[in-house]
Amino acid sequence: MIEQKHIDALKSIVGEENIYSDKAHMIAYSYDATRTRYEPDAVVFPRNEDDVSRILIYCNKHKIVITPRGAGSGFTGGALPTNGGITLAMEKHMNKILEIDMENMVAVVQPGVVNKDLQRAVEEVGLFYPPDPASEEYSTLGGNVSENAGGMRAAKYGLTKDYVMALRAVRANGDIIRAGKRTIKDVAGYNIAGILIASEGTLGVITEITLKLIPKPKYTKGYMGVFPSVEDAMNAVFKSLASGANPVAMEFMDSLVVQALKEKLGVELPKDAGALLIGDVDGNVSQEVDFQLQILQESFKENGAQEFVVANDDKERDKLWYARRNASPSITIFGSKKLNEDISVPRSMLPVALKKIYAIGDKYDLKVPCFGHAGDGNIHVNVMVDGSSEDELKKGHQAIEEIFEMVVELGGTLSGEHGIGTSKAPFMHIAFNEAELQLFRDIKQAFDPNNILNPGKMGL
Repeated sequence: MIEQKHIDALKSIVGEENIYSDKAHMIAYSYDATRTRYEPDAVVFPRNEDDVSRILIYCNKHKIVITPRGAGSGFTGGALPTNGGITLAMEKHMNKILEIDMENMVAVVQPGVVNKDLQRAVEEVGLFYPPDPASEEYSTLGGNVSENAGGMRAAKYGLTKDYVMALRAVRANGDIIRAGKRTIKDVAGYNIAGILIASEGTLGVITEITLKLIPKPKYTKGYMGVFPSVEDAMNAVFKSLASGANPVAMEFMDSLVVQALKEKLGVELPKDAGALLIGDVDGNVSQEVDFQLQILQESFKENGAQEFVVANDDKERDKLWYARRNASPSITIFGSKKLNEDISVPRSMLPVALKKIYAIGDKYDLKVPCFGHAGDGNIHVNVMVDGSSEDELKKGHQAIEEIFEMVVELGGTLSGEHGIGTSKAPFMHIAFNEAELQLFRDIKQAFDPNNILNPGKMGL
């Protein structure tokens, strides 16, 4: 527990109205999307970068642990105060869009800005911020940067890291640093912004983000490919992209997910579909969109597609996307608890990876519905278990470990977008050798020698 004298000292920095240690706030800030709970000793709402710096100076001096937090929407425990201490909540005050620079096509934002709010703001002036995590309606850009969030549009437009031009951040000792510039080219010095991205708040507290914007495409159409098997669908993914297709998104759902959507939500989907690929294409001229759809249709048919559907208006397109966006809640028909992992493999390895995932599920007699961002090789693997059965939970975790080992053997990674946090920290040794893990520890030591920033995350 933090002594009252420390609470009083922090009140003198942020004001009494911006620090809480009552039970209601401790509970409210104790969990994220993992549903795991760790209560902080206090929640502090900094008003600006200077507050963040002064808080860190004080906490570093007194060895008080700090956990930076955005919206708490993460799936791996990155914002959980596992060691107590202070939760530094950025959403109350540091939530402003500071600038939309039309001439240089950049936006400057504070970390508490909600992703979707920035998208709407820039689209009003004809610009576009592509990264769209499923939590875009409530996740914050600071959290997106800290986890390097992906999303549906990553197949064409990439991840959060591809849009971060510069950051301002505060180190554990209170030093304020700038990393990167709003210039297109910048090769002066180490790529500190790149190190801070996906660092999960373990190296510094992000206080300002400069993001690249692009012109908003004028035309968008949705599509759906219906396949007899997962293998056919996965072959169609990398072969169609190699043929010149450049879809905004290419989302995958297997037969278990299709079954769940029909049974739980009554979604109308093709009968006996072994797998579906759903997505969008976009462009600035309608002929470009039609050309992309033609490439996809031809390639899908060559790889066994039974049907290719084009959504000709927004209503039809929304209907297709409704199925994909409700994949996750629908699969609870297979178990009361899902062990959800976001593995990523080279796209050519998708057919092999899915075959091996289902074999591991059969080995443990567990259903493993899969869906996700096949266009960039990122699949959400859901090992379904009875949450009240310790034996099933144990089997589920064993299955997950085998899946991780298999994925790394195929040249893949433990996480495509959710990060490591606490839930995947025990598996870091599968993906990295001891020299690489020691390098991570050395970087952590250089930025945060007293280990006050989000200790324990990523196994650091």
